[in-house]
Amino acid sequence: MALTLDNYFVPGWRDATYTCAACEWQGSARQMPMELHEDEAQFDCPQCENPILLVVHPSLAQVQAAAADGHPEAIEQLDILAAAPRPH
Repeated sequence: MALTLDNYFVPGWRDATYTCAACEWQGSARQMPMELHEDEAQFDCPQCENPILLVVHPSLAQVQAAAADGHPEAIEQLDILAAAPRPH
């Protein structure tokens, strides 16, 4: 069973050590292949392809709250959204 992370902006989740329940491989999210889905990113074991981590995409409110708290990635995401063309 994959671990679900509901708060994308939790510090350190990319570098934390995770253990695969199927084969006991250990490593960080940076070492895992990622599959993007509509509501989440799925990180799979590089050894046996078992899903290890599901990271739910943040809502706009979560991005805004994290940016207000000074989270650099959230601030960058808001800047990207602000630069996007708007329909007239």
